[in-house]
Amino acid sequence: MPGRGGPPLVLRRVAMAAPPAAVLLLPLLLPAAAAAAAWDEAGYLLYCPCMGRFGNQAEHFLGALAFARALNRTLAVPPWIEYRHHRPPYTNLHVPYAKLFRMEPLRRYHRVVALERFMAELAPAHWPPGRRVAYCFEAAAQRSTDKATCPMKDGNPFGPFWDQFQVDFDKSELFKGISFSPAYKDHWIQRFPPSEHPVLALPGAPAQFPVLEEHRPLHKYMVWSDEMVKKGDSYIQSLLIRPYVGIHLRIGSDWKNACNMLKDGTAGPHFMASPQCVGYDRSTAAPLTMDMCLPNLTEIKRALKLWVKKTEAKSVYIATDSEPYTREIEQFFQGKVKVVSLQPEVPQVDLYILGQSDHFIGNCVSSFTAFVKRERDVHGKPSSFFGMDHPPRLRDEF
Repeated sequence: MPGRGGPPLVLRRVAMAAPPAAVLLLPLLLPAAAAAAAWDEAGYLLYCPCMGRFGNQAEHFLGALAFARALNRTLAVPPWIEYRHHRPPYTNLHVPYAKLFRMEPLRRYHRVVALERFMAELAPAHWPPGRRVAYCFEAAAQRSTDKATCPMKDGNPFGPFWDQFQVDFDKSELFKGISFSPAYKDHWIQRFPPSEHPVLALPGAPAQFPVLEEHRPLHKYMVWSDEMVKKGDSYIQSLLIRPYVGIHLRIGSDWKNACNMLKDGTAGPHFMASPQCVGYDRSTAAPLTMDMCLPNLTEIKRALKLWVKKTEAKSVYIATDSEPYTREIEQFFQGKVKVVSLQPEVPQVDLYILGQSDHFIGNCVSSFTAFVKRERDVHGKPSSFFGMDHPPRLRDEF
């Protein structure tokens, strides 16, 4: 396997038997093997991306990246957790970060290593069984039988996540009175110096949800992998005609139940990912309406009519977790606009296609939309929301 040091044994034998000139030429002819990962004395940060689906995991990833840099620890980048409970293999899939995004751009911001590589190359010598410490809040440990053990592997997705690496934890370090806020940076460093706590393994992401406003610009370091670019571009070129408007419809039954909390007053303007459109300052937040949370077909048509006309769009791309309204939208535009909804097995294909659209209309409350909005903000592309045609500009200047 690349990265475990040196070429395979068969190549070493060839090199040893070759005459001097061939020995000199051999390194030029062989593909360069990745150097084995070197141990970072400044320590490592590990966590399970165990809250929600991809949109939530991405928001937490940005916060974890910032937290690792604040503590000056290398971030062991975890795989994404994809839930496959309704189709084979009927269990969680763990998708390596590099399958979807490039690792190298992250290193322009801070030191990172794939968790898979950390476990294969560094853990055997530096974090072996018997020395694996879990770190969690005292409140979390209250869920354990002895009230003193971190619930690192309790239930799904926690158990399956660590089991993929055959990790069991040997002891727990509990803490209280601190948070993952940047204001507590020095407290963390003093409480857990890397000389005594080389690997900080947490049950969840050391981050807030939704992503903090100041961490939104870190999205520029999340760059799609070549494989994803190739796949996404092929769909765009074969199915869509530019200009095209991309929309995200979050209108499934679970979402309807969530949005009903707006009706009964249980939820206020700050609801899930809504700060992206109502603003992060609670004192000045815009109202959050039902059209913004759960747009009906009338609102969907209204917003589409506006932006299709403004962009002179020839096609519309619909990403959704439920009914795409493809036929209704085709009829609304009298067949003059091509309407496409893939509903791909890999949801990130939707994200890529929405990110490349000439205009994007998203759901204010959804973290799936929030991923697209951040990416488009990075590249200066226009976006709006159902129920909000002209969202306010956020404080972070991309």
